[in-house]
Amino acid sequence: HVTACVVAYKNKMDLAIGVAIGSSMQIALFVTPFLVILGWIIDQPMTLHFQTFETVVFFLSVLVVNYLIQDGKSNYLEGAMCLGTYIIIALAFYVYPDDAGGVGKGVLGGVKALFVR
Repeated sequence: HVTACVVAYKNKMDLAIGVAIGSSMQIALFVTPFLVILGWIIDQPMTLHFQTFETVVFFLSVLVVNYLIQDGKSNYLEGAMCLGTYIIIALAFYVYPDDAGGVGKGVLGGVKALFVR
């Protein structure tokens, strides 16, 4: 990510976007499955089954980033939008209850768990 920031500072946005997307793909295609296998080895439960909330947040973040890099140019407002998105996601995961995404609850069970507390 440092390389992406350095080349973006030098106004080489194509290379910066390529580095950022390439590192994200490496994490998604190698590191995550490797950690699942490592979890099996050390008897730590870890799966690639994500809860509905995590999947929706991931999908929305991909949409926002796709919208931001679509024109190939950047300005301070797009950077602020990206930082704002990251802050909103962090706050959403902070306030989201851990037990709301349990097996068999579904989306409505998770929403109900927010109001029952």
